[in-house]
Parts: sequence; C-alpha cells; structure tokens
Amino acid sequence: MLGLIARCGGKAVSSFASFGQFWFFTGSLLERSLVGLPRYRTWQRVMPQFYEVGNRTLPVVLITGVFVGLVLAVQAYDQLAAAGFQEQMGMLLNLTLVKELGPVLAGVMLAGRVGGALTAELGTMNVTEQLDAYRVMGADPVRHLVVPRFLACLLLTPLLTFFCDLAGSLAGWFIAVMVKDVPSGPYWYWTAEAIEKWDVGVGLVKSLLFGGSIGTIACYKGFHCKPGAEGVGKACTDSFVANFIVILVIDFFVATFAQGVYKGLFGFKALI
Repeated sequence: MLGLIARCGGKAVSSFASFGQFWFFTGSLLERSLVGLPRYRTWQRVMPQFYEVGNRTLPVVLITGVFVGLVLAVQAYDQLAAAGFQEQMGMLLNLTLVKELGPVLAGVMLAGRVGGALTAELGTMNVTEQLDAYRVMGADPVRHLVVPRFLACLLLTPLLTFFCDLAGSLAGWFIAVMVKDVPSGPYWYWTAEAIEKWDVGVGLVKSLLFGGSIGTIACYKGFHCKPGAEGVGKACTDSFVANFIVILVIDFFVATFAQGVYKGLFGFKALI
C-alpha cells in the first residue's frame, strides 16, 4: 500500500515538474522570439524552416482540403435539397471550412507532418549531445534551433489554412455545380452572404494559436526526450498526441469566446 502511494505521489510530482518545465521553456522561447524578430540572422535561420513547414506540408493540406470539401458537399446536398435549400450549399460548406474545419485540418496536418519531424530532429540532437555542444560553445540552442522553427510554424499555419479552405471550397463547388446541377451564381452568392470578416478573423486567430502551440510542444518534446531511439520515438508520439488534444482545446475556447463577443457586439444573426 505504501509503495502504491509512493508511486502515485512520485508520478504526480513528476507531472507537476514537467508542467512547470514546459512553461519555463515556453517563456524562454517567447522572450527570445521577441528579441530576435528585428534581427536579420533570425530570418536567415527561419527561411529554410519556411520550406520545411510550408512547401512540404502544402500538398498534404491541399489533398485533405479537397476530399473534406467533396465529402461535405456530398453529405450536405441531399439534406439541403430535401428542405429546399440546395442553392445555399455554398454558405454551409464554406462557413464550416473557414470557421472550423479549415484551421483544425491544417493544424492537425501540420502536427502530423511537421510536429513529429521537429521532435525527431531535436530529439536526435539531444540524444547525441549536440544540444550540450551548443551550450559548451556558448551558443543558446533555444535561440538558434527553436526560435526559427517556432516562427515558421506560427507564420505559415494561417497560409496553410487559407489553401485548405480554398481547396475545400473549390471541391465543394465541383460537386454542387458540376455533379448536382446547383447554379454556380447562387453557390458563390450565399457564400459571400454568410462569410464575414469576423469569421475570417476567427479562423486566422485559431490558426495562429495552433501553429504556435505545435511549434512549442514539438520543440519541447524534442529538447526533453529520454535517451535512445525508444526515447525519441516516444517523444514523437507524445508530441502528436499532445498537439492534437491542444488543438481541440484551443478550438473550443476560441470558438466559445468569439461567439460570446460577436453576440455582444452585433447580436444574433440567423444564417437564412
């Protein structure tokens, strides 16, 4: 019994220590990011990460956006047609993409494609003591390695979200107009009627938070992984799981807060 209590207590203490360590790491990262923003050398390190985060992730995001748009259009048409609202397909599909699915899908794809790679890369450097070598030489590994990756994730996630929304919208248009014979004019008219600058702004805020959290968690897991190949592999798995959960949590709180603010400023607005 005492052994069980000791193990539970040790696990709790370890969890609280890791939690504090994460926020200390996050604070250090934000401080160095703000200091490094005006520096040319910072952006020299960021540019290669733009390629890794943006170019290599874009095909996955586009494919995901296309098929999500196709599925949404196929599933929505029969229900809307039965109620006589088939011409409003564009409103439902694009509003869902811009406010909810677009940022979440881009975030999840980024967490899977980039988050795991960042964790594996930094975790391998940690295991092979390359991070210690940075410190011995008087260089700050957070400033040299983490800040560029964090900024790349933070700045490119909104752009990836835009391409995801665009791909899904065009795929939905194809199903609605080319397959289901919905007039193209009403499709885009109702899309323009439904989507406001507020909706675009909410999606942008979500994608920024998703990108920042992905970069921070992935780099933290890599910096603090356990020794050996098993430790690096476990850190990559933990990174993706943590990022996925955090994306959903952020999505809920931002959506709830944004909805409350919108109602307070503009009141309730019916879609149709």
